[in-house]
Amino acid sequence: MPYESVDVLQRALTRDVFHYAKDAKTAAGRALGTLVEVITFYLLKSWGYEKHTAIERRLPEYANPDITHNVEFSLHPSEELAIVKVGKKHLPLTAKKISKLLNLPVGIVAEFKSTQLLSADEILRNACTLYEDASKIIVVYLDKATKTSYCLSVNTLTPHPFAVVECKRVGVEEGIKKGPQTIEKAKQGAYVARTVSSLQKIRMSDGSIHGILQLANGKLRSEPYESFLRTVVASSEPSLLRDFILTVGVVSNHGNWFTSEDHNKELKVLAQSYDWLLFLTDAGLSEFVETLLVKTAKRYNAIREAFVQSYTGKKGGNRFTKVQIALAANLALQDYFSTNLSKMEGWFNVISPGNRSVMELKQELTLLASKDWKQILK
Repeated sequence: MPYESVDVLQRALTRDVFHYAKDAKTAAGRALGTLVEVITFYLLKSWGYEKHTAIERRLPEYANPDITHNVEFSLHPSEELAIVKVGKKHLPLTAKKISKLLNLPVGIVAEFKSTQLLSADEILRNACTLYEDASKIIVVYLDKATKTSYCLSVNTLTPHPFAVVECKRVGVEEGIKKGPQTIEKAKQGAYVARTVSSLQKIRMSDGSIHGILQLANGKLRSEPYESFLRTVVASSEPSLLRDFILTVGVVSNHGNWFTSEDHNKELKVLAQSYDWLLFLTDAGLSEFVETLLVKTAKRYNAIREAFVQSYTGKKGGNRFTKVQIALAANLALQDYFSTNLSKMEGWFNVISPGNRSVMELKQELTLLASKDWKQILK
C-alpha cells in the first residue's frame, strides 16, 4: 500500500493539496469523505445501476411520512422514457432545452426544475432530476457521446426505492480523543437504516435478531432476520416487497474505526442496522489516491485536474463530487473502473452479513431491479 494508513494519507493531502486552507487537516478529511462517495457511485455505475439511481433525495420513514431523511444514493424501479441526442454546440444542457426534445404533457414540462445536466464549461450533474411528483421522478443521464453530439437517457423512476446506499466516515482523527460526534454520527446512520423499510428488526432475549413485517391482511410475520431478508429479496409477493428497502452502508477507516481483530462500538452499531455493511479498505482508498491523484498516468490526468481545481480555497468551484463532476473526469473514471472493476470490487470487505461477498450484494441488487414493480406497487 502506498500509504501506511488513511491517517498518513490525510497528512499527505494536508501537506501537498490543502496547505492553503485555514484548517488544512479538516479540508483533507472532508475530501477523503468525498472520495469514498465518488468511489461508491462509480462502483454502482459500473455495475449497471446508474439509470436506477437518484442522489441526495429525502426518503420518508416507513409508514411515517412526516419524518424524512436525506440519503446519498437511492436505487429505484426505472423505466426508459426516451433516448435523445443533442448537438454539443447547444451547451448548457438545461432542463428547458431537454424538455423540448420530449413528448410530455404541457403541464409536466411547465413544472420542470431549473437544473442543468451539463453546464457551458462541461460540468456534469449526475442523475439530474428534471421533474417529480407523488407518482414519478423524471431523471436524465448523460449516455455515450460522439464528436458532435451528446446522447441522453431520460428515465422515469418510481419514488419508492428498492435500495439505499450511504457512505459513513466518522472515525477519530489522529491525535484526538474519542468524542461524542463519532458515535452520534454512527447512530444517525443506524437510525435511518432501521426506519425506512417495512422489514423491521427486533432483538430477541437470546440476543439474536428477528425480522418482523406486517402483511397485506394485517397479520405480522416474524422470522430470523437474515433468512427472512433473503426470502423477501427473492420473492415476487407484493405484501413482502411493496414497502421494503434494502439498506447498504459503506464505511471507511479513520483512526480506530476498524481492525481485523475488533469491531469498535461505531462499527457494531452500523453492522447491526444496515442489511449490508461494506468496509472500503485503507489499501483501496490509498491506491485510488496514489494512482489517480498523485502519480497519475496521462490517461487519467482529467481526474487529478478536476480534484485539484475543486480545492483552490475559492467557493463555488467544486467539480469533483458525487453530484457534480467535470465531464472529462467522469469519462476517465468510467474508463478506470471498467478497466479495473474486479480489482476495485476487492477493495470492499463485507462486515455484515457474515460469510457473504460483494458479488452476492450485486446479485441481490440485480434481482431487486429486475422485479415487476408495476405489478408489485399497483
